[in-house]
Amino acid sequence: MALPTIRIPRDLGSVRTNLNDKLHRTPIADLRFMSRDIVERRSSFTLYRYSAIKGIKSRGKPLLLIPPLAAPAMAFDLRRGCSLIEYFVGKGRPVYLVDYGPVNFKHRGLGIEHWVDSVLPAAIEIAAEHSGADSVHTAGWSLGGIFTMFAAAAHPELPIASATAVASPFDLREVPLLALARPIDRIAGPLVSPLYRSMGGIPAPLTRIGFQLSSIDKYLTKPIAMLTHADDRDFLAQLEAVDRFMSNMYAYPGRTFGQLYHVVMRTNEFATGTMELAGRDVRLAKVDVPVLVVAGMNDTLAPHAAVEHLLDLVTASPDAQLVQAPGGHLGVLTGRAARRSTWPAMEKFFTKHDH
Repeated sequence: MALPTIRIPRDLGSVRTNLNDKLHRTPIADLRFMSRDIVERRSSFTLYRYSAIKGIKSRGKPLLLIPPLAAPAMAFDLRRGCSLIEYFVGKGRPVYLVDYGPVNFKHRGLGIEHWVDSVLPAAIEIAAEHSGADSVHTAGWSLGGIFTMFAAAAHPELPIASATAVASPFDLREVPLLALARPIDRIAGPLVSPLYRSMGGIPAPLTRIGFQLSSIDKYLTKPIAMLTHADDRDFLAQLEAVDRFMSNMYAYPGRTFGQLYHVVMRTNEFATGTMELAGRDVRLAKVDVPVLVVAGMNDTLAPHAAVEHLLDLVTASPDAQLVQAPGGHLGVLTGRAARRSTWPAMEKFFTKHDH
């Protein structure tokens, strides 16, 4: 059996420069955020509009980016040179972002219906009105994509031009990590509800550990990867940016975590395309806007089959497409390969539905 190929750094000058910067804690990544303005600040969210780049003509319908819970919205603006927001602003597309901010004990009573029925409808309507457009493209990552789809289903009156879900798992039977967790749930499950209710949710350190466990192989081999790529400044910059992202994880509000725990461990409700929210059934079969589904080819948290299942649920969509792109759960959204795969595919889809 052939042994795996080990990369050997060849540019010794770059190795020396990069290691010197690491030893002296000199930043390698350009971690400046893209310039933006607050459009509206509410108790439950802040809506931002990103500044246009001088000399680039504005074109296309606005794009509203929708983050998940627990993970910071900086995922969309990871670092200069590898920022989804930078890419779309550079294309001249107006870009908005809804940011929920950190979660604490006072948010413990908020459930999924809060985001689907309150936060996202308000953000979509404000973005459309502020931009002067008749509708906006919406794009959510991970749980943000699930929120996006259920909001589109629950509120057909919203000015949505298209809905995109990036790395959003809808059939949780297809997630290997959850198959491993279910036997544990049968034993420890009765303790989970009292625990998260007493804490008001799941603290940020636990959400960070959960995210790390989904790609444990990368964390275990990270020191080796840094050594073998010691001459690759862009690779090291990406690791640095991901480290900052991981250190800024948020908590989960208690009620939302309880709903997700029930869906994930017990019912697989997302896979049915119907979810009971605020006393009524919300059906993804009612989504009547174009839908783009983006699946990461190396995503252990949201494997391809779990993500692709959404196409079976949005039966009323006039144009439902699947894009497979390199990367894991975060990488498919904002990895180095996303610059040549995920983002151009999204832009092509948005352009198709700009009119």
